[in-house]
Amino acid sequence: MKRILHLISSLQGKDSHSIKLGHAIVEKIQEKYPVSAVEELNLVDIEIPHLNPTTLRSLFIPGDQLTAAEKESIRFSDDAIKQLLGSDIIVIGAPLYNFTISSSLKAWIDHITRPGMTFGYGESGPVGLVRGKKVYVAMTSGGVFSEGPGKENDFVAPYLKAFLGFLGMTDLTVFRAEGLKVLELKASAMEKAIDSIEID
Repeated sequence: MKRILHLISSLQGKDSHSIKLGHAIVEKIQEKYPVSAVEELNLVDIEIPHLNPTTLRSLFIPGDQLTAAEKESIRFSDDAIKQLLGSDIIVIGAPLYNFTISSSLKAWIDHITRPGMTFGYGESGPVGLVRGKKVYVAMTSGGVFSEGPGKENDFVAPYLKAFLGFLGMTDLTVFRAEGLKVLELKASAMEKAIDSIEID
């Protein structure tokens, strides 16, 4: 059975294109793997706490040395990592906001980045410990950022590929619904994006 984790990071609710594209990706995955379970996590609704000095310090303390308060400060991190490691396929809804990912998705990334748990260091440098996962990104944008003059301002796809790859998730595919605010493109942008979905 495939365990699918669908992360939502859009502020648009039911009007969100990234949520619709994410659901389309999940549906395609379920067509390929009929015996699967989906867990959906709306990062906006749960209001992920941003890292603070106490939380950051606690992330580097061995578990058996943590105080009760320190354990509570990293509870979300512990739960998020357990959820991530228990998934086979991760679908990430990633609308482009101000050229980059939403603050809620960045907060989730900060919490899953733990030395000794999701990455470590070997003789040749950093080693990602989150292996064997397939990641699909449902990226949406008002303009066109896959090519042309907007490409240099895309800090969503390159960032996710680089950082998730750092954690060991190197098998990543991005599906884009772009030009959603461009007059001549917006009518067909979602259909084009959904038609482009191919599951490995």
